[in-house]
Amino acid sequence: MSISKEKQQDSPIVCKGLWKIFGANPENILKEVDPTWSRSEVQEKTGHVIAVKDVSFQVERGETFVVMGLSGSGKSTLVRCISRLIEPTRGEVLVDGIDTVTMPEKDLIELRRHKLSMVFQHFGLLPHRRVVENIAYGLEVRGMPRDERLEKAGEVLESVGLSGWGDNYPRELSGGMQQRVGLARALAVDPEIMLFDEPFSALDPLIRREMQDELLRLQSVVRKTMVFITHDFLEAIKMGDHIAIMKDGEFVQIGTPEEIVANPVDDYVRDFSEDVPRHKVLTVNSIMNNDCCCCSENETVSDALAMMDRYQTQAAFIVDSNKSYQGTLTREQAMADSKSGSPMSQLINKETVVSPDALIETLIATATRLNHPIPVVDSDNKLLGAVDHRAILLAIEGS
Repeated sequence: MSISKEKQQDSPIVCKGLWKIFGANPENILKEVDPTWSRSEVQEKTGHVIAVKDVSFQVERGETFVVMGLSGSGKSTLVRCISRLIEPTRGEVLVDGIDTVTMPEKDLIELRRHKLSMVFQHFGLLPHRRVVENIAYGLEVRGMPRDERLEKAGEVLESVGLSGWGDNYPRELSGGMQQRVGLARALAVDPEIMLFDEPFSALDPLIRREMQDELLRLQSVVRKTMVFITHDFLEAIKMGDHIAIMKDGEFVQIGTPEEIVANPVDDYVRDFSEDVPRHKVLTVNSIMNNDCCCCSENETVSDALAMMDRYQTQAAFIVDSNKSYQGTLTREQAMADSKSGSPMSQLINKETVVSPDALIETLIATATRLNHPIPVVDSDNKLLGAVDHRAILLAIEGS
């Protein structure tokens, strides 16, 4: 995957040609290995294991970038290479344009203290410290005065829904509550970048969903740049703005949840997406018809009826000279007033409109209520197309 220089400058995280090989002589093996060899071939012929193989990608500011794959795919190794908890064998990891791979140890420590936080699957809380002291730990390492850091920790504790639990010890909290403390500890230092290594996989399903919702809620407020590791595809499409599917150390596909569900590149990706309810992932844009029945506000009701006959539909969408949606004229209304000569503006209704970015599942109630297609408009109220009942049903049945 090539990355333009413009993108590199704007993106807080850019990885280029990243490799991680485990074994006695990884650098020498990398010089000798045939790039076409599979992971199993490399291990059989050299005794070394390729964990990350020539991976390149970028993460945009404020987005959640999910890396998803089965156990052993290399995803956890990858996220640790970003923070350099694991040393890459080759490649670049640029954080705000600075290569962390060549960064001196002193600068790397400062990066972890001020710009980057990590949340692990196992909470890693200090059992002998109270909850509020666990949250304040990163601020303590920074050298912040005690009263100031405890005040800050109390504020963050409230933001993750744990008000009143600050004086308890981790053992007195449930697993979900402990993970909230881990999340609060990461947020307390106000990092620009947050790395999550399967943070919710050890939690019960109900608590896991609650934590996913909590993180989505927090992200809508704080807008951090996040890299989120998971082996659960449903979690990936729920949490991610973009998803990278990983297999044997390589990225198989990168795209939005909609792109991956709608157009899986191979059987490996297709196996993940086949059980996903498509109408909960795909947007209106993927099923709308751009060629819909529309009329100018200056045309007559008879003209509108003729257009409905041509499109074999029960409504026409009325637009002005700039293609701006003015309302919907149903066949029933048109037939009732066809001989009265009423102006078009008096007959049209401001029907429910939908954005092209809306999920298909949000249309079901509206489609049930209306007996004609639903108009799709952009943020400037320009008519883009329409979605009919058949397209919605096909999307649901395809799930």
